[in-house]
Amino acid sequence: MRELTETKQQCPYCGEIIDLLIDDSEPEQNYIEDCSVCCQPIVVDVSVDIEGDLLVCLYSENE
Repeated sequence: MRELTETKQQCPYCGEIIDLLIDDSEPEQNYIEDCSVCCQPIVVDVSVDIEGDLLVCLYSENE
């Protein structure tokens, strides 16, 4: 069974804190998800550090 990890991140467009559900079964991920507040497309980069912790970075689509 896949686990989803909930994380709170700041939208790079509107600055609001949004909730994201991350599928932590994949160690490297890159996808686009719309902000739940301003609906802008956010690039989500997910990786796992050496200790096994998720690193989540959000970028605007033009960065």
